[in-house]
Amino acid sequence: MSALLIAGSPSERSRSAALLDAVAQRLSVRGALVDRIHIRDLSPQALLLADFGHPTVVHAIDQVADASVLVVATPVYKAAYSGVLKVFLDLLPQTALKGKVVLPLATGGSPHHMLALDYALRPVLQSLGAKSILPGIYATDAQVTLTPEGRYHVQADIAARLDDAVNVLVTETLRPSPAQATRFAPVPFSQVRCSV
Repeated sequence: MSALLIAGSPSERSRSAALLDAVAQRLSVRGALVDRIHIRDLSPQALLLADFGHPTVVHAIDQVADASVLVVATPVYKAAYSGVLKVFLDLLPQTALKGKVVLPLATGGSPHHMLALDYALRPVLQSLGAKSILPGIYATDAQVTLTPEGRYHVQADIAARLDDAVNVLVTETLRPSPAQATRFAPVPFSQVRCSV
């Protein structure tokens, strides 16, 4: 299983990045190949001008195409996901998420912005053709706290939800589709026996 973690925060260090780090640790333990996109590291001019041919944009779109699982993390500003994430999602082809399982994550200052996952981000992910969008995880500032050492710490309640989400990610991705589950293994013609 290959997982792509998409950091939609304009800041280098953020609570949403801390959630991604926690998911990355859990996926790595489960044997997933984990890759990342930090949208803030893509060319700002290419993002704003929708330059599909820019090398950073081409590479990021290729990363999305190669992944079987996407974890998208964003801070919530004014009841919506970040602008840098919006600009990036707008550059993806219409079927970029076809056949992929997506886990949305968000952080915000208060619980009042929790519905941004369902009312703002989920419709965009669906429009890009995601096979399955798992229930999102929203964390407040009180649930992802800054330690005196300058690191973010994910509180136990959010950590438990991340454990559950990663478990579902792994089982959803590794579970055979209904068509595959009913299919028999091919039998070489030399092994076919007929009786009349």
